[in-house]
Formats: sequence, structure tokens, C-alpha cells
Amino acid sequence: MRRRPAILINLLLVFFVCCLVLPFSYCTDQSSFHEKSTQFQEELFIPLDSEYTLDASTLEPTIFVALFVRNKEHTLPYFLRAFQDLNYSKKRISVWIVTDHNSDESAAMLEKWVNSVKSLYHDVQLEEVETQWFYDNQQSNLDWTKERHKRMLMLRQEAIDKARQAWSDYVLFIDADNILMNPHTLWHLITVDHVVVAPMLNTLGSYSNYWCGQDERGYYQRTDDYFPIKNREKVGVFEVPMIHSTFLIDLTKKASRSLQFWPLLNDYKLDLDDIIVFSYNCKAAGVQMYIDNRFVYGFMPIPLRVHQTLIEDVEVFNHLLMEVLTEPPVGIGIEIKPLELLKPIPKQSKLGFDEIYMINLVRRHDRFYRMKTVLEYQGIHFNHFKAIDSKTLNTTYLKKMHIDMLPQFTDPYRERTLTRGEIGCFLSHYFIWQEVVKKDMKQILILEDDIRFENAFVRRMKHVMDEIEFIKLDWDLVYIGRKRMQLKVPENPVPGTKVLVEADYSYWTLGYMLSQSGAKKLLAGDPLPKMVPVDEYLPIMFNKHPIQSYMDNYPVRNLMAFSVEPLLVYPTHYTGQENYFSDTETSSIWEEVGSVVYNPRQKHEL
Repeated sequence: MRRRPAILINLLLVFFVCCLVLPFSYCTDQSSFHEKSTQFQEELFIPLDSEYTLDASTLEPTIFVALFVRNKEHTLPYFLRAFQDLNYSKKRISVWIVTDHNSDESAAMLEKWVNSVKSLYHDVQLEEVETQWFYDNQQSNLDWTKERHKRMLMLRQEAIDKARQAWSDYVLFIDADNILMNPHTLWHLITVDHVVVAPMLNTLGSYSNYWCGQDERGYYQRTDDYFPIKNREKVGVFEVPMIHSTFLIDLTKKASRSLQFWPLLNDYKLDLDDIIVFSYNCKAAGVQMYIDNRFVYGFMPIPLRVHQTLIEDVEVFNHLLMEVLTEPPVGIGIEIKPLELLKPIPKQSKLGFDEIYMINLVRRHDRFYRMKTVLEYQGIHFNHFKAIDSKTLNTTYLKKMHIDMLPQFTDPYRERTLTRGEIGCFLSHYFIWQEVVKKDMKQILILEDDIRFENAFVRRMKHVMDEIEFIKLDWDLVYIGRKRMQLKVPENPVPGTKVLVEADYSYWTLGYMLSQSGAKKLLAGDPLPKMVPVDEYLPIMFNKHPIQSYMDNYPVRNLMAFSVEPLLVYPTHYTGQENYFSDTETSSIWEEVGSVVYNPRQKHEL
């Protein structure tokens, strides 16, 4: 009995020591953690192969990941590859996936992935909810009804409850079409040290996963701050009234205890929209939302409207993959690769053509790889036509082929004669024309290797061909990409179609359809002994070149030429833009070949 006071005193001493020592130990670990992370804040973009490691004494925080999937068969191979590549200990991550209302193979793909990775992560749970694909009163797959918003809010609430019950340090909400290409995303967001923060995701437009302003109904309101953040003219971590799609919640912070998604707060009077509800709840809990644009984190497609279809959703995502792959300024030169386990195998199609030729210089491996990849994204089967390289041309070869320049030709903008690159370019197209006739092809499509495709290219290309077939159009050549040279001259629409016009004077041979009759007419012009650039030759042959003296050298000019309007392909880069380079225009000029004497003429006014 007399020893109890001594025991109590000892226990109190232990308690006070723990109160003094443990916080100090925790702060030491956290300090080390933050110091280590600063190296990633010193650079604009972290190389994808760089590494992030903690000191051996520091244990990574635990993260509960909530993923809700509906009809994302087309995004899952890319999303899951990027998710797996995140530079974070998988044993500290638990993943909860719910998939429902599917009309595609999302559930089967998720099950296959979960079976392959469940031993890698701390925990992976997949719940497949058997439902019809639609909600009551739903107009389309892309329609968000009140019931759907309510379902999402309830799922998010269940996720945060599960995370709290598991004593997770963080919960990450992420949409299955948000591609986190920066492997250090989780570390960056954790070290921001805010209750709710989102990585800014890029799109192909002005859309992103945050708002800088809200109106009285809780909807988006334009502000002066939005675009400087979106365009990364201002870089940092910014307070915003709304984040969505992908965001991290720090459950270790006391303020997070008041956060909820469902049920609605008693005073909530706004529309039932899951992102507006959470924004409102954050404000009610006194929690500020933040957007982080310090690094290039990843990409997301622009959401479609209610009347659009799942097919269009697939097209928009594929277009994002293609544009991101293209070098600046169109994209940032990143290839979003699929998970090998789920790699899609698109059906290969020639789109109704006998052949699709992709012209590419063998030494331009970069352009070939990009074009091969974007054509594969679209399921397009192509024939790699190895372009005639100007570096291999010499006087002997030119004489053997009876090649000579049209005597009076001068480039109207650069006051120079032909370049060897222009000769090689012409011959590349010329030899394809010959092959069309030799192999008795009905129609072909020619694509150069420095083009980018408009969204839904395959479907729109099919629509063009259907219209041509429907009106039985007599055609030789149809541009699908070009540069109009006389914008003040209106082009006549083709009667009975909505997408074709009669072509006027045009530059570029980016992409065009060619019939057998068109190939025969182009060869019959006998262009090699009186050569001009191929994009000058085509309008000469359909009698729309502004310089009559050029056309006089080709008496028969009856090529039936049209153009798609609006166009379906464009250059990856325009003259003067970053990374613009032309193998054709930068090669040496004709006089250096030694075939003829260069005689400069006055610049033509077109």
C-alpha cells in the first residue's frame, strides 16, 4: 500500500518524458522528410527517370486510393500504367476500386489488373456492382443525373470512412482518365502540407481540374487569375474555391475530421453536383482548397456534353494521347504508354483505300516513331514509303531521270530556285503515283510525316468518303490538309455535300486522297523535265495556279481537285514556331546540284 505513490510518480515521470521526447523525434523525422523533398521544388519539371528516396529511418505515410470506374476501358491501360509507375512504396498504398453501370469491358480489365498486382500493394479491393448501364432519366452514357451525383457522393463518403477506419494518413481521389505522368506526384502533394490539394492537370484546351471563381450558385465563374495559373505564368500552390477529379486529403490534420461528402449539410441549398457539394462542405469546415502547378503532373481529357457518345469519349482520349506525344508547341513530347498486360490491340484498317502511304525519310526516326504511334492509336494500317533523300541526289542521277527545273521558276517568297529537298519530295510523291498506276489501285491516301490529326479523324474521314460515294463525285484529288493561298477568293462548295469544296490555289502536300485517274493525269503532265515544287505542280494541274507562264508549260490541266472543309490534318509546327524544321526547305538549292544555272527572278505577287 505504501508503494503506490512511488509507482504513480514513476508513471507520471515516464509520461512527461514521452511528451518531451516523442514530439521532438517526430519533428526530426518530418524535418528530414521536408528537406529531402525540396530538391523537387527547385526544378520546373522532374525527369521521369529520377528517383525519390527517404532516409532509412523515415516511414512513408500511408495512402488510401479511391478509384471509381465507369466505361473507361479505353483509358485504363494508360491510367493503370501511370499509377503503377508512381514513385511511392506500394506497400504503403491501399486501393479501393468500385466499378458499376458499365457498357464496356472495364470490370474485366480491372479484375485482370487487380489479380496481377494485389501482392504488390498493402491492399487492393475491387467491387463490381451488377447494374444496368443507365440511371433513371439518363439520356446518355455521359449524362450526370441527380441519382448519379448522389451515388458518387455516397461512394466518396464511403471511401473517406474506410480510409479513416484504416488509420490512413492520406486519401487520394482520382478519376480513371486522369493520367499522372509525373512519378513524384504523391510526394509533391504530401509535402505541400495542406488539408486538401490537387495537382494541376493539363488538357488540350482551357479546361483543368480547378476553378478560381464561383458564382452564387456554386458554378464556375471566370476570373483574371485562372489563365495565369493554367498556363503556368504564375507557378506555385494557390488557394482556389474548387478542385476536382484528382485531389489528396491529409487525414492527419485535425481540420480534416469535419470533411464529409454525404449526407448533405442541413443548410445546403445548391444543386446536387458532387464537386459543388464538396467545395461547399470544405468552406463549411473552414478548410481551404489548393491547386499545385509547380510541376507538370499529367493530363486529363476535356469532358464531353450530355448529348455526346461513348465513342466520342474514346476519340477525345485518343486525340489527347496523340497531341501530348507531339513536340512543342502542340504537345510536350511525352508518350503515354499503356500497361503491357492490358495493351489495346486496335483493328487495323485502310479506311476504304487500297493503300495508305506515309512518306518519311529513313534518317528521321523521330518522325517515323511518332507517326507510327499516332496511326496505331487510330487503328490505321499504313505503308511506310521511304522518301527520296536529298542527300543522295547527285547530277548523274538527275540526268539519268531527265530531271530539270522549269526554266523560269523562282520560289515566290524566298527568291530562290528549287532545293534538293524539294526535288526529293517531288520524286517521293511521283513514285507513289507510278505505283498507283502500276498496281491498278482505285484510290489511295498519302500522308507526310510532319502532320497532326484532328479529333475523330477516322470517323470524319469515313464521312468524307461516304459523301463522295453518295453523290458519285468525279474526283482525282482531294486535299485533307493544305494551306490556302488566296483567302479572299471564295471556294465553291460541292453540291450535295457538307464537307467538300472545289480547291483553289493551295500549298502543302500534308495529306491528300488520290484516285487512279488522278495519278495518270499527274504522270501525263511529264513533270520531271520541267520540275517545280510538288505543291506548285498540283494547282497547276487543276488550272488554279496564279502564274500563267508556269501553267503554259503543261497544256492539259484537267485534274479534278477538291478539298475537305474543315481540314482533317495540319502541320505539327508552323514556320517560326519552336522546333519547326523542314528537311525540304533547309537543303541546298538547285544550282549546287550542278544541273542548271540559277537565274533569280523578280518576286511574284500572288
